[in-house]
Amino acid sequence: MLIRTGDTVEVIAGNDRGERSRVIKVDRATGKAIVEGVNGVKKHIRRSQKYPQGGVLKKDMPVQLSNLKFVCTACGGAVRLGARFLDDGVKERFCKKCGASAGQIAPAKKAHSASATAKGKPATAGKK
Repeated sequence: MLIRTGDTVEVIAGNDRGERSRVIKVDRATGKAIVEGVNGVKKHIRRSQKYPQGGVLKKDMPVQLSNLKFVCTACGGAVRLGARFLDDGVKERFCKKCGASAGQIAPAKKAHSASATAKGKPATAGKK
């Protein structure tokens, strides 16, 4: 699940197919995301102290992450994301279509740097 809050995504399935919008919240436990202006429902509210008028609220409901594609800023298309390690050991997201970086996932680690793998050291140290 490489989609994060603040990313621009395109809906690829459902009633709102083809819409591009910004991710407001990602729930990793359920595999869903709330996308601005997508999968909206109307909720009828009875009059109460909190809502003295009552009425109809418009609310965005979660969308399955499998129904969303990341929109690359470099190539402008709806693409899949991949993860890779850079030479300095930083893990980043990248566009699988054009190869452009889409942001950092994890900070640099010595075990994943090019200098550590070039010396013949294994990426992970095991017990003897």
